[in-house]
Amino acid sequence: MNRGTSVVNKSEHRPTLIAVPDNDQRCLSATFKICFIPKRIPTDVRFDATNYLFHMTRRFHNLATEPCHSDNVDFSVQFTHRLRFTGDLLGADSDVLADLLESSECRAPRVQFWIDAHVAEANPDIRHRLHIFARRNQQRFQVIGNPQLVPGGESVKNDVHILERILKVLNEADMDRRSYVVVIGGGAVLDAVGFATAIAHRGLRLIRIPTTTLAQADSGIGVKNGVNLFHKKNWLGAFAVPWGVINDRAILDSLSDRDFRCGFAEAVKVALLKDSDFFARILRDAKAIFDRGGECWGVIEESARWHLRHITAGGDPFEMLEARPLDFGHWSAHKLEAMSDFELRHGEAVAVGVAVDTVYSSLVHGFPAEDVDRVLTSLEQLGLLIDHPALQQTEVLFDGLEEFRQHLGGRLTLTMLAAIGSPIEVHEIDRQRMAQAIQIVQNRVLVGRRP
Repeated sequence: MNRGTSVVNKSEHRPTLIAVPDNDQRCLSATFKICFIPKRIPTDVRFDATNYLFHMTRRFHNLATEPCHSDNVDFSVQFTHRLRFTGDLLGADSDVLADLLESSECRAPRVQFWIDAHVAEANPDIRHRLHIFARRNQQRFQVIGNPQLVPGGESVKNDVHILERILKVLNEADMDRRSYVVVIGGGAVLDAVGFATAIAHRGLRLIRIPTTTLAQADSGIGVKNGVNLFHKKNWLGAFAVPWGVINDRAILDSLSDRDFRCGFAEAVKVALLKDSDFFARILRDAKAIFDRGGECWGVIEESARWHLRHITAGGDPFEMLEARPLDFGHWSAHKLEAMSDFELRHGEAVAVGVAVDTVYSSLVHGFPAEDVDRVLTSLEQLGLLIDHPALQQTEVLFDGLEEFRQHLGGRLTLTMLAAIGSPIEVHEIDRQRMAQAIQIVQNRVLVGRRP
């Protein structure tokens, strides 16, 4: 058989050869290593698991002379990421959610709702509005049970028993791979419920409705799910592409000012990595964003779209390579969160981490000093550059480097900046210069606190 890609003709069970581009950036590529024992026939299979495409090349070997051999098999799997933006999801825009709940084999899908307890408290009518939404669309899908509440904030990720409870509820509801879990909450709740959804039956359909600016601008768009274990961020987790993500403006109305501002730390981060014009826009509008002006919405949407582009076209959605460029500033941020017993919000910790690594990039990698001041000014004007005693525990903070390395595996790889929009990868850290960078940020924070 000639080398190529084939589609199974289900009626005749005969393959038809077609061409599939190997460089399609929407696909995840990987390599299987298969070792065969004697009396087995080796097979190379190249396939698209979504469309049931495969290529088969069979080579018959003289097993008497070649008792053992191995094959490497490259393959790709195609995904679809569905991102929606709405003004009032449980009001005028409710059809956006209903349209995502697609039926399978002409059967109405089964749907279960999970709600962040903080969101339910701040929006006491949310369960009633979900009930109205479900009743209006009862011909389109079947709601299984009442909406389930889970603790909000990092506590939902710190207690593994909550994960067990989520799994028990999914099991008792007989949810299957064609069922939908709709989770409404902040980033931590999305992470925890998303992880349970990813491992139940090896994956149910997850629709995220992020209720914080942080989740709408960053984590809610991504493919990571997980909980904390052994006092380490996201030690237990899985990669899984959500069925859909809906960023809704109205759901953010109940956020406190502190939590509302936190999401813009991730916007600053992605702008520094990807787009100097986007960063200039954030800096220009920082005071208006601090006051929750209309400029906020365009920044959240642009940040979300940059994250979506990175996941779908960046070539490494599941972090199989060395670098995690979107985790710029996160080696210290994750450690600071744990050191503060999560008194620091994730966005606040990220702001400090971005500030530290920006200063370090200037000290070691030639990042322009005038741009350092612009970055720190933007974070200050957004109300994100705050002090915490954990920042003074430099030696403990440095442990975050090894924890960051372990999380990805291989050698230490951090993203730094040569210029705004020009990230670089580094594999070694000058601890003396990094300690200096931390001190510079501490001093800047203290100056900002003076009356």
